Amino acid sequence: MPVLAAHDIYKFYHTEEDETLALKGVNISIESGEMVALMGPSGSGKSTLLSCLVGLDEPDGGYVELQGNRLTRRPETVRAAVRAKHIGILKQSGNLFNHLTVEENVQLQMKLAKKANREYLNQLIEMVGLSHRKKAYPSQLSGGEAARAGLAVAISKDPSILLADEPTGEVDAQTEMAILELFDQHRKKGGAVLIATHSKMLGRRADRIVHLNDGRVIM
Repeated sequence: MPVLAAHDIYKFYHTEEDETLALKGVNISIESGEMVALMGPSGSGKSTLLSCLVGLDEPDGGYVELQGNRLTRRPETVRAAVRAKHIGILKQSGNLFNHLTVEENVQLQMKLAKKANREYLNQLIEMVGLSHRKKAYPSQLSGGEAARAGLAVAISKDPSILLADEPTGEVDAQTEMAILELFDQHRKKGGAVLIATHSKMLGRRADRIVHLNDGRVIM
């Protein structure tokens, strides 16, 4: 059974009298221990698909299942509870609460998932190379540090699946390698990883690549 599966996903956007079909019958599945790269040009629907996969947005057609259980068209309280416990999300930005330190951001996520563990929290911050910055606020972090802190938040609950949207788009090569190593560690523990990316390096390291173009999966 796939960890995450999307079945015939459609998504429409309306602007006054215009209608845009952002996703056109997308099917995708990710297995435990697998890292999949979702690649395609800007505007191909990658971010829209990720939002539907994690239940932040509802598809207009089709449905998403997480570990065999329907996620689509469930109450938002149910979807939020599933995300808090089972899904790690790493967005392009906005992964941290500005009024909390790095340590407090990670700690909050672990509490929401009911997986509070001080020892693991410290290990995780060390893994992302931010032990010396754990008391820093997001405004005090560089772009690379913020990306690594966001990743620590995303994997702090040991999610069944980690979804990342252009996680290395604004970081240097060294930080990209560090992030990739953490992805590898997560899948070696049995977690699944889906990355929307333009990075050829991430594409080469993935188990397989799903190409998305104009809202469709291209085989």
